[in-house]
Amino acid sequence: QVQLVESGGGSVQTGGSLRLSCAASGRSFSNYAMGWFRQAPGKEREFVAAISGSGDLANYADFVNGRFSISRENTKNTVSVQMLNLEPEDTAVYFCAGRVNSSPSSYAGDYQYWGQGTQVTVSS
Repeated sequence: QVQLVESGGGSVQTGGSLRLSCAASGRSFSNYAMGWFRQAPGKEREFVAAISGSGDLANYADFVNGRFSISRENTKNTVSVQMLNLEPEDTAVYFCAGRVNSSPSSYAGDYQYWGQGTQVTVSS
């Protein structure tokens, strides 16, 4: 069983930055692809970014447009996403997810483990 705990959310103004981190329990962290998803009020959960188990492959949603960067440290069982130039449309609860497969996926149904989420609020 893998437990995921996110941290780093908060409130920023437009153009600000945040770094979200996710700490994973359990063994063989490098066997898991990790992803970030988000859900805004009244909207469906959507894909943000994902990274392979080894960290050599990353995928991003189109709306990221070069503003976010996902990374992982397998020796510390952590995955992070650095978010720059935030916009009010980025306001959402951000979730960390783990997949029992080393290949990243943009499909939420491919992930077996989920964190509780961390709130990101961007004000104009």
